Amino acid sequence: MERVTRKQRWAAVVVAGLAVAVAGLLWFKPWALWVDETVNEALPSASATPREPATDEPSSASAAPAPSGPVTVARGTFVSHEHATTGAVKIVRLADGTHTLRIEGLDTSNGPDLRVWLSDAPVKEGKAGWDVFDDGKYVNLAKLKGNKGDQNYPLPAGFDWSTYPSVSIWCDRFDVSFGAAALTRT
Repeated sequence: MERVTRKQRWAAVVVAGLAVAVAGLLWFKPWALWVDETVNEALPSASATPREPATDEPSSASAAPAPSGPVTVARGTFVSHEHATTGAVKIVRLADGTHTLRIEGLDTSNGPDLRVWLSDAPVKEGKAGWDVFDDGKYVNLAKLKGNKGDQNYPLPAGFDWSTYPSVSIWCDRFDVSFGAAALTRT
């Protein structure tokens, strides 16, 4: 039976330490905190297709026409949680009746696996709000496109956004909110 020398043990410890360090770096991705991803999307414009009234449908001169452009139906302002986060969010109804969640002027840290969530949890300021958004109902809309700028996230057809009064920039890797906004109907 061969004896393991002190040099071999030391080499094994170094190799194991390097493997743990590499795995930790890949998991935490600390370099993401210094790399900004800026997105500047314009508000989507969906043109409404005018509907011709059926011949047996009464026409009404007093009926209000559908808006021809986007209408903001709810809005909010981000508060900081795990990372300093500023910007505004709104739910916009487009001319075709679809809804989009729009984030404007976002400025937060980048991080691993950031998501845009709608949640039924109330927005709490400070550390009390860091981890409440996965306690109840939530919808993971999409991966955050960038940690800075303006961006759009279409809401699924038939989705009742009003049952989710909060938006969170959620780090799915560490189950923590970077920042959140309470939506208020306009």
